[in-house]
Amino acid sequence: MELPGLGEHCSERTCKQLDFLPLKCDACGEVFCKDHIRYDDHKCSSAYKKNVQVPVCPLCNAPIPVQKGEIPDIVVGAHMDQDCRYNPAQQKQRIFTNKCLKPGCKRKEMMKVVCEQCGGNFCIKHRHPLDHDCKGSNHPTSKAG
Repeated sequence: MELPGLGEHCSERTCKQLDFLPLKCDACGEVFCKDHIRYDDHKCSSAYKKNVQVPVCPLCNAPIPVQKGEIPDIVVGAHMDQDCRYNPAQQKQRIFTNKCLKPGCKRKEMMKVVCEQCGGNFCIKHRHPLDHDCKGSNHPTSKAG
């Protein structure tokens, strides 16, 4: 025995599947199966009313407000040409900038490692006064010695 009163047919003209759990599009109000409920899947003509997305500038990562009826690509392009606060120098900031002062050493550290006796900046390997031939005091010994 069939139950003709149950379910609805998908409104997509290429589908027309009888679905017992039909879904109603919140933009156009038509009924669709699970395969065609997305705006793109049934080419919803009213998607612009509900499918609101805020574009983000690819350079400065700032959200760009777009008014209804405006094309997002054009608005983002205008932002990039006029208002964008992108700083290319900021992208190339180096992390390892503290060069070791020991002659012949080319290592760089993220943080300054300053010798307490001479005030020089050294790498981890040459941070102790005995390791960099410290000229800061007469006794190049460690505090432990």
